[in-house]
Amino acid sequence: MRHRAWIVPLALVALLAAAHFAYWRYLVNGLQDGFAAFVSARRAAGWTVRASGLEDGGWPLSATLRVRGLTLEGGDPDLPGGLAWGTQMLDLRVDLLSPALLHLAAGGAQHLRLGALPDIAYTAREMTATMPLSADGLPGAAHATLRDLTAAPAAGAPRGPVTMGLLQADATMDWAAPRDRPAISAQIAAEAIGLPPGMEWPLGNRISSASVEAAIGGPLPSPGPLARTAAAWRDGGGVLRIHRMALGWGPLGLSGSGTLMLDPGLQPAGSMQLRAVGFAAALDALSAGKAVAPGAATAAKAVLSLLAAPPEPGAPPVADVPLAIQDGVLSLRQLPVARVPPIAWPVGPRRAAAGG
Repeated sequence: MRHRAWIVPLALVALLAAAHFAYWRYLVNGLQDGFAAFVSARRAAGWTVRASGLEDGGWPLSATLRVRGLTLEGGDPDLPGGLAWGTQMLDLRVDLLSPALLHLAAGGAQHLRLGALPDIAYTAREMTATMPLSADGLPGAAHATLRDLTAAPAAGAPRGPVTMGLLQADATMDWAAPRDRPAISAQIAAEAIGLPPGMEWPLGNRISSASVEAAIGGPLPSPGPLARTAAAWRDGGGVLRIHRMALGWGPLGLSGSGTLMLDPGLQPAGSMQLRAVGFAAALDALSAGKAVAPGAATAAKAVLSLLAAPPEPGAPPVADVPLAIQDGVLSLRQLPVARVPPIAWPVGPRRAAAGG
């Protein structure tokens, strides 16, 4: 009888273990099916998708699917020249206690090419993203973290690589947002950005920090060639509202907010209200580096000095800077400061009309 007393607890433990394993297997199968559906959808849209191997794991606390040698190529004609991305390893994970949250982690050597731009090879100590799973496949939110990035053209970097100590981004998406509501709201912050040392940077080749909190007004247009998509977004009342931005670069410290949109020629237009610290030294450096004409730099310093509040003893002056972009010209209180390089929108070939 004593021996029989152990049968029920052992049977319960065995049953729970079997149920736990079945649940883990169910989640792994879900990851496999979801990845297979993603690959099928991309290939149906004309993309090339390759993977050298799939491995499941994570038991007992999570379900994981490791995709080795993943490459994605496609997107033409929406983006002339298309997009290509590859990674040695991509891990997909859901925790058994929170199966509705998908975790992604890319590792090893990676590369990215956009359109006709050079192929960029990069590595990072951490490159992760988290997003809730949804029935329609469109996430309503996402969080991404990148640490210790090193990136350079894959064909070689004679001028040195770009580095970044930390990048964090959070976004919420409302894909069906009407005109008066944000479709995408995002917060992005980066630290310790190192620019290629072989190039001339008037403010130095290190950006200590950069951040932005912004919202893109809806409705979002359907995917298509970039010029057509941009025009549809503009015609639908598209606007980029920068609630807050900050930049620390060399002697210059900037913070502020503003609104940007696209004009009839699909060029940026709008206004910003900035607060600038170290503007005199920054303008001198920009003038010496021929990024700003000497006369414009002198005039801008004079105007900013008039706008600056009396500084605290020993502190640098701080100026409130009203900026405007119109017709390709950046102006400070109606004083032209610099010409804004025009955006050359790639135009893809026209697609045949449905049923035509």
